[in-house]
Amino acid sequence: MEQLTALDAGFLEAEDSDRHASLAIGAIAVVDGPMPQADTLTAGLAERVQTVPRLRQLLHTQPLDLGAPRWVEDPNFDASHHIRYAALPRPGGDAALCRWAADVMERRLDRDRPLWECWVVDGLENGRWAILLKVHHCIADGIAASRMLSRLCDDDGTVRSALARTVQSAGAFNPADWIGKAWRISTGLPAAAMQAVLGAAGIVTGLLRPAAPTSLTGSVTSMRRYATAEVSLDDVDTVCREFGVTVNDVALASITDSFRNLLIRRGEKPRHDALRTLVPVSVRPNDSRDRTGNRVSVMLPYLPVDKADPVHQLRTVHARLARAKGSGQREAGNILASAANAIPFPLTAWTVRALTRLPQRGVVTVATNVPGPRARLRVMGCEIIRLLPIPPLAMQLRTGIAIMSYADRLVFGVIGDYDASPDVDELANGIERAIARLVDISVGHWRSTPVGTLQLVQGG
Repeated sequence: MEQLTALDAGFLEAEDSDRHASLAIGAIAVVDGPMPQADTLTAGLAERVQTVPRLRQLLHTQPLDLGAPRWVEDPNFDASHHIRYAALPRPGGDAALCRWAADVMERRLDRDRPLWECWVVDGLENGRWAILLKVHHCIADGIAASRMLSRLCDDDGTVRSALARTVQSAGAFNPADWIGKAWRISTGLPAAAMQAVLGAAGIVTGLLRPAAPTSLTGSVTSMRRYATAEVSLDDVDTVCREFGVTVNDVALASITDSFRNLLIRRGEKPRHDALRTLVPVSVRPNDSRDRTGNRVSVMLPYLPVDKADPVHQLRTVHARLARAKGSGQREAGNILASAANAIPFPLTAWTVRALTRLPQRGVVTVATNVPGPRARLRVMGCEIIRLLPIPPLAMQLRTGIAIMSYADRLVFGVIGDYDASPDVDELANGIERAIARLVDISVGHWRSTPVGTLQLVQGG
């Protein structure tokens, strides 16, 4: 039996602390039809699920949290319990697909079964259909979930071998064991330990310092809204080359601009401290890319919603991410997660449970970027033409954004609380408009002036 790491178990504790939270992550694969017969499709998907051991396993919790939860084989596993079917009302456009996906994602997974569902939905426009894979965050981070989805696809050379079993250790209630782990971790700290300490201080400060009060913060309900934005990766690359920035910089700058306009539409002033954002950073080694579990650290930059000029936004995002990376936040998060595994699990469980029940006012949103397949995938002989990521909402966040590349597109999945964020469609549309404007600037149609305005360049 394998134990959950402290980080993986933390997602269970975070869900338990808020009855409105559902900590499942998802992705929708939109498939060009025709859809196979249900029996054929179920049999094909069930066979592929067998290649992912975690999808056949249950959570077994320890009495009084004396040890970390363990993964055990489900003796009654039946994939058909998890493969479900639905149909959209005609004409099955994007709005209907997003509304249905939000309904599916807002419901918690049944912990008496393996923690995943695979939904097949028919009735999309143009004769298309879709598969929604939903897994609990304690099983996988974005990269691991993307690999899981790939395992359900046809093996055409773009998918790696079957997922390896993850050998994870977690602190059971054995003093000799966890003292030994603590000693090995403490003596193995790199010379940059002081930087990691400073990074940890930055993370703690970011979590404790309240963001500026806006409509982006506050309580949430259990209902969700979902919307998507899609842009060309070639367009994003154009911006990257022009300004010497990364894809992630461009994505976060577009998110910044869209949130700025959202606040203005709501009649609020976009302040410099209004949008502290949790940016997960993968610390997954290359040799564990096909393993389940969470291998992430975090950065907590403020996105510059107070700046009106898109180029200033982009350059500020780039500078702040570079500063966050240099501050040791990434290393600190990784070390803290590793160190937590050396602490007796009852202490970590009770601590996480207490912390996640406190009011959280420091972080306003989450923006996570997952690199997806660059080659198009197929399932049951049909081409997957779109991949749409879906992040979870928890910790009193009213909005969350997942970013995923697929083939030649960069896709944003925007989720929001149903009542507090009724304008997630506008947030998604604003991301597309922001990137289009950066592309225009990059190819010389527009330019930024020192005073922060945009001017048309004649003959550009």
